[in-house]
Amino acid sequence: MGELSDFRVPCRGLVAALVLLVPTLAGCSAMPSMPSWFNSSAANANASVATATTELPAGSDCPPVQVRTGASTLTSSANPAEPTAMNLRYQVTIGTTARECRLGPNNTVTIKVGMQGRVIVGPEGAGSNSIDVPLRFAVVRETVESKVITTKLDRVAVVVPPNEGNVLFSHVAEGLEFPMPRGGDLDNYIVYIGFDPASVQAIEKKPRPRQKPAPKDRQS
Repeated sequence: MGELSDFRVPCRGLVAALVLLVPTLAGCSAMPSMPSWFNSSAANANASVATATTELPAGSDCPPVQVRTGASTLTSSANPAEPTAMNLRYQVTIGTTARECRLGPNNTVTIKVGMQGRVIVGPEGAGSNSIDVPLRFAVVRETVESKVITTKLDRVAVVVPPNEGNVLFSHVAEGLEFPMPRGGDLDNYIVYIGFDPASVQAIEKKPRPRQKPAPKDRQS
């Protein structure tokens, strides 16, 4: 279990950026159909584990996936204090999502979540080779109060080919596991997905532990 940050991203200047990007998006094709994320080589390589898992019990549905409010768009500006359309580096959005649930040993639910996103490169992002996209996945029990069941932060490196300003990418998050809830409580579970740059910044700002000096050789 882990704490769930608000993982919101600054929206100041986003409207102006969208004005710039509308002509670009208008010329883009629609999101293609879902790729076969859950038949990946990574999943097949773990076949011994897969054979020990089963479908969820009858009457239990895999929790739906929702894009978290306030965390659906990630923008980067060359001037964060005054972001505008002209100093935009890039904008990342979340498109199609999918999920797959399995019931494993010890009555543990395992969820794989797939997502497809789009990177739009702005005027100040020309020449970028790769963009680091921080994605937060969180399983939350939504009743009278929200309770985080488990959460995971993935950092996806999106490769930007030369002279490309519009890049589609996909990612599958694995390792979201929790005990199967009793009764029909699984119906109250939701998988949230969103961008979480604040968590990455917090991790990078943590001071590294000081290395102990090597002991001096004793002179005989």
